[in-house]
Formats: sequence, C-alpha cells, structure tokens
Amino acid sequence: MPSHNFMRPRGRLVEITINSAALRDNQLGDPHERTAAVYLPAGYDEGEGAGYPMFVALAAFGGSGFKLLNWQSFGESLPQRIDRLISEGEMGPVVLVMPDGFTRLGGNQWIDSPVLGRWEAHVLEELIPEVEAQFDVKRGPAHRAVFGHSSGGYAALIHAMKHGEHWGAVASHSGDVGFELVYGRELPGALASLAGCNNDPQVFLDKLWAADKIGGRQFNTLMLLAMAATYAPEPDAPYGIRLPVDPDTCERDAKRWARWLAHDPLELAALPSAHESMQQLRGLYLDCGSRDEYFIHFGCRALARKLVDAQINHVYQEFDGGHSGVSHRLDVSLPFLYRALNGCGAA
Repeated sequence: MPSHNFMRPRGRLVEITINSAALRDNQLGDPHERTAAVYLPAGYDEGEGAGYPMFVALAAFGGSGFKLLNWQSFGESLPQRIDRLISEGEMGPVVLVMPDGFTRLGGNQWIDSPVLGRWEAHVLEELIPEVEAQFDVKRGPAHRAVFGHSSGGYAALIHAMKHGEHWGAVASHSGDVGFELVYGRELPGALASLAGCNNDPQVFLDKLWAADKIGGRQFNTLMLLAMAATYAPEPDAPYGIRLPVDPDTCERDAKRWARWLAHDPLELAALPSAHESMQQLRGLYLDCGSRDEYFIHFGCRALARKLVDAQINHVYQEFDGGHSGVSHRLDVSLPFLYRALNGCGAA
C-alpha cells in the first residue's frame, strides 16, 4: 500500500475533445462530443520526439476515464501509480489515454450498439488517430496497449479477440466472461425491480433519472438494461431494451439469450477469427479474484483453458480478492504490457 498518495503526479494532464461521428446517432441522445484525459509523463516536454507507447484505459461500467484520475485515501490515482512504477524501474514512461464512456444507462461495454453508440469505432477510428496526431507517441499497433477492469476488462478482451491487428498488448482485469453466471443470475432481480414499473423499462428509467440517488438494486437493474441495449437491442422496444426472459415467469427466451451469448468472450474464444486476432498480439494478460461477487472467476478459468487448448500465448492469474478494490493488480499488468510492447517477453 503506497504511503505517499498525497504526492501530485509528476507529469502533465491535458484533455482532448473529439466530435465523434461514431457516437453521433446514438438513440439515448447522449452527447457525441467526447473528452478524453491524456496523461503525459514527466520529461515529455523535454523530449526529442522519440515517441512514447500509448496506453488506453477503458473504464468500468458506472465510471469514466476521469474517475481514474481521482485521489484515493491509502491508494493512488492511475497517473500516480504509473509514476511510481516508472520510478521503481518496473516500466518506462507512456502516454496514458483515459476516454469518457459514461452514458445515460450508466456506462457502456465499449462495443458498437445503435442505442449507446459505436464505441468500438470511436476508440479505433477516432480516438487512436487523434492521439497519434496530437501527441508524441510511437505510431502503429505494436506500440499500443489497451486495458481495463470489469466492463473495461471485457472491452479489452473484445479488442483482443476482434481487433488484434490494432494493438500490441491487452490486459483484462475481472472482465465480464461467462454470461450465464455473470448476468443470468441477475435477471430475476431485474424483473422484480421492473414489476413496480409495470414491467416497462421506460418507466423504470424515467423514475431513476428523476431521482436524487440510485440504490444498489436499481444499479444492478440499470446494468442489465444497459446490457440488453448493448448485446441484443430491439428496434420496437424503449431504447432497444427487452430482457431475454418472460416478464412473468423469468423463463429464458432462447433466441434473445443467444444474441447475448454471441458477445460472451467465453463463446468468442472458440472462433478461428478470434484465434487469428489474438495471435497478432505481443502480450495478453488476464486476472480475476478467486472470490469475485459476479462469479467471473469461473468464466475466466474456462476461458484460460480454451486459450491453452487453442495455443494462444497468454498469462492468467488468480488472486485472493473480489470484484472491487483490485487496482493493486495494475502493478502486475502495466509492467507486463510495457514489456510486451518492448519485446521483453510475457514473464
């Protein structure tokens, strides 16, 4: 645990704003003009244009890139952590990019959706080129890494399995894997919340958006509604939201649920296209707490087995912990990513 968390980051923080075509027509009516925080390491302004690796941090559901800048008691902001790892010789300096992905539904999975917006396209086609144009970063996939926790970890896995040609290294912390356990067990609770709103997601959302605060069960229901709008949006439903269950019996709708599972990394890992994508990476890192409250560790274990069977080079680690309060694991993944980009192996 760091004892000097009162220290200011040594580098410089700037912001960039992107007028996003990929997010312009989202059905939530969320702003398509998005700001990303960019942390420039100490010495950046005295550099000679040699270029830095680009690290992109994708925030968890309910968060934003700007949340990663927060001061923490007995902890560190993400720039402070990177500063410390650099000073300890665990990694070299990088340009850190922290985009804002918050939405009216509480966040997003950083994948393309007609409801929430085309977030994959935003990152790949707009954010990366803008950072390369404005900052002294090394150009090309071999010098880029993407990482995240929870929904951000899920997104990192999706980039590994679908867009490996755009990245050199990927790290996923407790990413959503194994939808049957992660989401399936949440569906009855979501129906219970919607029952007081005539089983109408629009009524639930209107009440939530008008409220002064959001409760724990409300947050879990909001998450499920956001997942429905992300994985299986339906044009005739409010904001595309229709849960994959019968509202009276909670019986699973096989066709709708299959659309969700098509986005599960555990299912995607069986596809030859995913193998080809991941094989282009210089490094792939996954970890999860052995007491994850969403039972993601079971999905991660199964995913790691599939990666072994497919002969995909990767590192999977489990640690004693739950789903939250796991930022200390970045002490492992960030140096891993840096070494991978610099051809120093995955050990």
